[in-house]
Amino acid sequence: MSPEQNRHLAANGQTVLVLDFGSQYTQLIARRIREQSVYSVVHPFDVPIDRVRALAPQAIIFSGGPQSVYADAAPICSREI
Repeated sequence: MSPEQNRHLAANGQTVLVLDFGSQYTQLIARRIREQSVYSVVHPFDVPIDRVRALAPQAIIFSGGPQSVYADAAPICSREI
């Protein structure tokens, strides 16, 4: 998909946000979404909530890594998300 097509899809409100929690498949997930003619954007799990609101995504995908969700240092996103 060309950058122009991506901008057109984003302008039409067809945005999927992929939050990256360390997965090795994050970019693959975003690419597969784009192949379905849906704009996707990848941000780290700790993206500010204001940025998420500005994107106004129709969907959010949490792309996790191998780290346990029960580990003391497990990544956590904003509760508002």
